[in-house]
Amino acid sequence: MMTAYEKLLAARAQDRPTARAYIEGMFTERTELHGDRKYADDAAIIGGIGELDGKPVTFIGIERGRDLQERIRCNFGCPMPEGYRKALRLMKQAEKFHRPIVCFVDTSGAYCGEEAEERGQGQAIADNLMQMMGMETPIITIVIGEGGSGGALGLSVANRIYMLENAVYSVISPEGCASILWEDASKAADAAECLKITADDMKRFGVAEDVIIENFDAFDVMCEDLKKRLLSDIQEMERFSGKELSEQRYARFRKLGVYQEI
Repeated sequence: MMTAYEKLLAARAQDRPTARAYIEGMFTERTELHGDRKYADDAAIIGGIGELDGKPVTFIGIERGRDLQERIRCNFGCPMPEGYRKALRLMKQAEKFHRPIVCFVDTSGAYCGEEAEERGQGQAIADNLMQMMGMETPIITIVIGEGGSGGALGLSVANRIYMLENAVYSVISPEGCASILWEDASKAADAAECLKITADDMKRFGVAEDVIIENFDAFDVMCEDLKKRLLSDIQEMERFSGKELSEQRYARFRKLGVYQEI
């Protein structure tokens, strides 16, 4: 049985399929769209329109890159504000034309450099959180690797969230947590256990609906099974009105967490 930190390392593995691999494996007749109409096109977030067994769907994914050159261009999967603005533009377009939205999350977190802050990183993510909550179209998010902090949450205000079995989802990286709590980043493995970041933890807490078994040796089969799951979910959610979908999403997040009044 893998520890939480071992699963984190598996989620960060260089040979792990990226968002683009899932998009190419599941969607046909793809048209990728670019830019936030304000500043630039962020390669760390890819998105567009594709068909899922003939059904038009908007896809959005956080892309880490598949080789060093691509990873540098994608900023190692750490989106800039324009990436989140691009994602929101595509989601609004999907809502207008009543297309379901499927998001693929794989990031250690949003880029935290000076230029990102200058261009409104915090506000861009906050806008996504607020507007995704009210979207009147089905939203499904799949955490395919690392789901780090607000950078991941900016694409995860969804009606349903799935996680691959070795994916992780956390408010802070274990290294960052260990540096703060113990002033020693080498205690990241201990922090990972304390943070409860694994897919099984997320399912137990109600953050994720289900855990998807990884089968990268038969990736085409894995994509086909995932496609069937998404189509079934979309068919089920399309029975509800846009307002009902928004209210279900709101209620889903309101009930997360456990507390006790003293």
